[in-house]
Amino acid sequence: MKRILLIEDEKNLVRFIQLELEHEAFAVKAAYDGKSGLALALQEDWDLILLDIMLPELNGLEVCGRIRAVKKTPIVMLTARDNVTDRVSGFDSGADDYIPKPFAIEELLARIRAVFRRIELESDAGHAQLAFGPVRVDLDARLVYRGEELVDLTKREFDLLVMFVKNHHLVLTRDMLLDQVWGFDSLVETNVVDVYVRYLRNKLDVPGEASCIQTVRGIGYVMR
Repeated sequence: MKRILLIEDEKNLVRFIQLELEHEAFAVKAAYDGKSGLALALQEDWDLILLDIMLPELNGLEVCGRIRAVKKTPIVMLTARDNVTDRVSGFDSGADDYIPKPFAIEELLARIRAVFRRIELESDAGHAQLAFGPVRVDLDARLVYRGEELVDLTKREFDLLVMFVKNHHLVLTRDMLLDQVWGFDSLVETNVVDVYVRYLRNKLDVPGEASCIQTVRGIGYVMR
């Protein structure tokens, strides 16, 4: 039975989500503030964490970042704040997905299933490395090198780079990148892709040289 930690301060919402998840055969434990939620997240092992952003004691972005610093537990953010800046902040903190309130329970369940499917696919992949030009990606260790230099990437930046390296010389549309990196049912808008491509360029490109990720006007991006 998969264990889910729910960190949310709205008690009626907690009870509703908990009942629905338990009906789907998940074991659910709840915390009502960021401080106690963080303690539970670090003390015990969870298959997934549902985390609100607006929490007493410690906000969800801070909780997410502290969890991600020591654990790889999948995190889905739950929040009423739904603009590009907030979504990018959530992903930068290490969230795997983001669902704005109010939401249908069917959508939340679909997001949870999608996260677990991605984890299963990653675990079945085995040890492998990808390379294109000076960029080398260790899929198992989730490390990226440019030449001999280690490049520090967030989880989302890493997943986006893998898409580019696996499909180098192929033009990828923003919608394709959203589907593969954020999930087909994600509510993230295409301009978030542009933000993350800029992040990758800043970390991978050499000043004075052409970017390894090039813009194809009106379509998307290509690595070549």
